[in-house]
Amino acid sequence: MKRENLKELGLNDEQINKVMDLNGSDIEKAKSNLNEITEENKSLKSQIDERNKDLKKLQSQVKDNEDLSGQFKDLQSKYKEDTENLTNKLHAVKLNSAIEQFLTHNKVRNTKAAKALLDNDTIKLNEDGTVQGLKEQVEAMKKSDPYLFDEGSKEDYKPTNGEPAPVDTTQQMVDIFKKGEAK
Repeated sequence: MKRENLKELGLNDEQINKVMDLNGSDIEKAKSNLNEITEENKSLKSQIDERNKDLKKLQSQVKDNEDLSGQFKDLQSKYKEDTENLTNKLHAVKLNSAIEQFLTHNKVRNTKAAKALLDNDTIKLNEDGTVQGLKEQVEAMKKSDPYLFDEGSKEDYKPTNGEPAPVDTTQQMVDIFKKGEAK
């Protein structure tokens, strides 16, 4: 809108100024809206670009996720295998301990030698801690190799029957020692 157009319509200068002021405020308002819309458009384009980047990243992570899933499965199988190995070792230690206790209870002189004669394939450890298949083998071993077992009673060697040595014996030892020093 131009001032000349308004003069042609028969408006005086004061009316033209008021119309131009109203028109100017409308134009400024429109410019302001345009700037807001432009900024919003830029922002939305930026967001779309960010979303596209995120989608590409997610797509690559999905591929990585497949790799991670494979690694996870590998770790699960390794964990399962390690757990089984540890359980087997623990079972073997418990079985060995139970065999040792049983052999000691049966007065075996040399548990290592006795264990070498056992058939470990027939020995089983029950849930309650008892050993199955060992008693029969030990009974047979007592008959075939009795020297492995201490069936008699042992007495400790006691030269003085646990009493202190008599004084004269002690004095004799002191005298012998003194003679050794004199020479």
